[in-house]
Amino acid sequence: MGAATIRARGVRKVYPGERALTALDGISLDVRPGEFISILGPSGCGKSTFLRCVAGLEDITGGELQVDGRPVAGPPDHVGMVFQRDALLEWRNIERNILLPVEFARKPAQAYRARMAQLLRLTGLSEFGDRYPRELSGGMRQRAAICRALIDQPSLLLMDEPFGALDALTRDQMNVELQRIWLETRNTVMFVTHGIAEAVFLADRVVVLSPRPGRIADIIEVDLPRPRRLAVRETAAFGAYTGHIRQLFHEMGLINEEPDAAQQEVAA
Repeated sequence: MGAATIRARGVRKVYPGERALTALDGISLDVRPGEFISILGPSGCGKSTFLRCVAGLEDITGGELQVDGRPVAGPPDHVGMVFQRDALLEWRNIERNILLPVEFARKPAQAYRARMAQLLRLTGLSEFGDRYPRELSGGMRQRAAICRALIDQPSLLLMDEPFGALDALTRDQMNVELQRIWLETRNTVMFVTHGIAEAVFLADRVVVLSPRPGRIADIIEVDLPRPRRLAVRETAAFGAYTGHIRQLFHEMGLINEEPDAAQQEVAA
């Protein structure tokens, strides 16, 4: 598999101030080239913070963090990022939105026309390149955002809850679409999510973080054949993975399945 694309050793992140806040503490992880990693945990556990540290948008306070063998000091080369909000520019059509990173890098847009056409075909947006974001559905806008992140062929794709704002049916469809795109591009992907089923469906490994300060509670290898269909979520094997994660969250005090006294009284 070669050297790790992402190598974290004892990564710590503290936000200074009168009441200093420790967001991450002792994160050690290797992400292999071409691997799809889901980062899963409760709100405020540092999932997005870790992603932003990998992206070079936040400085770590302690430990070591490398991308492609180099210490992260600012945004690394060959990294694409997709956020929860698609952040498309409403006054640009979809093609011009996709080409935005190329323009920022002062590269000739014409040289990326074939790549853009390929990505539009891959995401089912070939007929929408000249449309504006307001003319697209939420799922289509996120596909366009993924095209934009992939236009310069990044070796590493960072995704921060990219489907969190979508309805359940569209989110399911986007999970299938993302898996299909990844199987074609084989980028290394780090995907932050709150969804247990989403994390298992997409990932080769699920990294579960504890409540703040974020520490790695478990790393789960997902041994399910690809391509995965949504129906895999109904299988015993899939249920074993999600059940294990729910048990971890229960042990952390994040899931309480026991009815409280008021519920018991109503039931009686």
